[in-house]
Amino acid sequence: MGIKPTESELEILQILWQQGKATVREVNEELSRLKQTEIGYTTTLKLMQLMHEKGLVERDASNRTHVYKALLNQQKTQKSLVNKLIDSAFNGSASQLVMQALSGHKSSPEELEAIKKYLDQLNQK
Repeated sequence: MGIKPTESELEILQILWQQGKATVREVNEELSRLKQTEIGYTTTLKLMQLMHEKGLVERDASNRTHVYKALLNQQKTQKSLVNKLIDSAFNGSASQLVMQALSGHKSSPEELEAIKKYLDQLNQK
């Protein structure tokens, strides 16, 4: 992945990946809801304009209200970021990343079951 989104850009990408397409106002409202604090509309607008210039999102300007869509694939972006984290913070050890993630984050029984199934699938290969 040549373009590495910032933390703020990733927050916007998460919303666009979930919603498919959204206006600046819709993204701004969702950011404010998620952060439980008012995010300035112009801040969101400027960030999304910069993301468009960087090639992270596309903008449909055919209507008065511009509609944005993520250009980065969610799975590829996540994989690239996780691989970078494994290499830089865990000295290349995926198992250390997983153990740290599971020890530092409360997982639901459903998440743990999905992890167990995935590990079983890996063992069968």
